[in-house]
Amino acid sequence: MAEAPARKVGTARVLRTERLTPHMVRLVLGGEELAGFGAGDFTDHYIKILFAAEGAVYPEPWDLDEIRAAFPREQWPRNRAYTVRSWDPAHLEMTVDLVVHGDEGVGGPWAARVQPGEQVYFLGPGGGYAPDPAADWHLLAGDESALPAIAAALERIPAGAHVHAFIEVSGPEEEIKIITADGIAPVWLHRGDRPVGELLQQAVTGLDFPAGTPHVFVHGEAGFVKDLRRHLRIDRAVPRERLSISGYWRLGQTDEGWRAIKRDWNAQVEAEQEQPDAA
Repeated sequence: MAEAPARKVGTARVLRTERLTPHMVRLVLGGEELAGFGAGDFTDHYIKILFAAEGAVYPEPWDLDEIRAAFPREQWPRNRAYTVRSWDPAHLEMTVDLVVHGDEGVGGPWAARVQPGEQVYFLGPGGGYAPDPAADWHLLAGDESALPAIAAALERIPAGAHVHAFIEVSGPEEEIKIITADGIAPVWLHRGDRPVGELLQQAVTGLDFPAGTPHVFVHGEAGFVKDLRRHLRIDRAVPRERLSISGYWRLGQTDEGWRAIKRDWNAQVEAEQEQPDAA
């Protein structure tokens, strides 16, 4: 189970930005305010970046409880969760990679235009997964939204480990360089016009599983995640405690809409899939 991010609002400054691919932007955040930032234990550590509602000016320092008491709901800050791609405590630098799709959404357009020197408000870190070095083998699968966490995990897996990693992106231009202990390379799946997650489902269900029990990380669009969770739990009999699996987003839902139903949706899916005869 992923740990929820701390409620205290953190602050940092944008130090550098870099366009990694046509749809992924890297932000390096820093500043003395990051002293004591607690990332590093998990490879799926994440923060929730806070965005002020249009026209709203909140008293400094930001306090969410005070803001929610003083402002109407429509003027509360919105938030978007992003993986901490890396954390350098010696230099107080946090790297965050964000998926950008034109003018859609809140975080993507902001990441595309943000400039060094701007202040960032966030909650976190949260997280709950790191590859178990004692695992018989590792399986990682996800779409663009899970790419930063999968990359961080691959870089953490020790040399000599048995790994199968699948990352689905729209095309070859969305691949990034991942440096691992012994050159472990993910299998890049180029989606093109296919539905999100279709190639990932084919890759995982068609995989000849090695002997032993895997440590599994599957994250991304909730629809394919649900199907793969069922396959892994029921068809492959992977123990629940060896799975880190969650829907980061849901086709047809805004981020706020998905978060509003995610807990109940996940509970329903888990209940159904713990019973092989359930619908």
